Amino acid sequence: MKQEIQITEIGGIRIGQAENTEAGTGCTVLISEKGMAAGLDVRGGGPASRESELMDPLTAAAEIHAVVLAGGSAFGLGAADGVMEYLEQRGIGFDVGVTKVPLVSQADLFDLSVGNASVRPDKEMGYQACVNSEKGNYRDGNFGAGCGATVGKFAGMDFCMKSGIGSYALQIGELQVGAIVAVNALGDIYDWKTGEKIAGLLSEDRKSFRQTEDLMYANTEVVENKFTGNTTIGIILTNGEFSKPSLCKIAGMAHDGYARSIRPVHTTADGDSIYAVSLGNIKADQDLVGTLAAEVMSEAIIRAVTSAESRYGFPSVHEFRNMPRN
Repeated sequence: MKQEIQITEIGGIRIGQAENTEAGTGCTVLISEKGMAAGLDVRGGGPASRESELMDPLTAAAEIHAVVLAGGSAFGLGAADGVMEYLEQRGIGFDVGVTKVPLVSQADLFDLSVGNASVRPDKEMGYQACVNSEKGNYRDGNFGAGCGATVGKFAGMDFCMKSGIGSYALQIGELQVGAIVAVNALGDIYDWKTGEKIAGLLSEDRKSFRQTEDLMYANTEVVENKFTGNTTIGIILTNGEFSKPSLCKIAGMAHDGYARSIRPVHTTADGDSIYAVSLGNIKADQDLVGTLAAEVMSEAIIRAVTSAESRYGFPSVHEFRNMPRN
């Protein structure tokens, strides 16, 4: 029987966050001191990433030591420098004789159109997120990589809503599967269980919803440069024991969770990416874990938008639901 657990109940990893609330950007770091097998599946057309090739089953690295989710688009990739410094200082990494090289992968979302575009996650912020992981400061909402996240941006930033970072985890017997996701989608967000739209593109008076897909269908002309302030980035965590190829497949199945909850998804204006990491030695069926991965990812997306608070002029789900309609 499935049982809901907290994402922090999955062992073998520390999660820390740091953000600049005024500037509207931040980063979330997941650290495995002993190393973790990891896979990656990228389906958006515009990813901003670092050390993605480490996830390729043909590369030699059997494990990595940290995954970073951050804002700042490609400018924010420097946050991993701070994570590497933190880990090297503590002797964590791949032993090359003269030192240990931490293997750190990162994916970023575009939040430059929120807050201050000249402030991005950097080495200092990445290091601070690692320090914060020592006390386990992870929270859903406007924190870490979700600090400047928004959704429903097909008509531009004037009609989008505030989103954030969210998590959800399930346990069956000894097996644990969880998801963390920073939701910054071009498209709209739906409750995957009911089909109800819960966040996304607003009407011109900002008092009701418009459907992004309907707006797209009404304009069949080729759009060469869609608004690019997007990308949903997530991580599947499991204590199941899996190899890199299996984790790549599990990450791919978790994209079904994106597709259930975000429409449209995987566009050329998004850089939608999902990591999957193995943190334990529980023997588990790959297809079972992949199916659970899609479910926890869908639910984590809902948590990301419903836990967000209104900021930077963008209404939250809570504010929108309680808005006077007269």
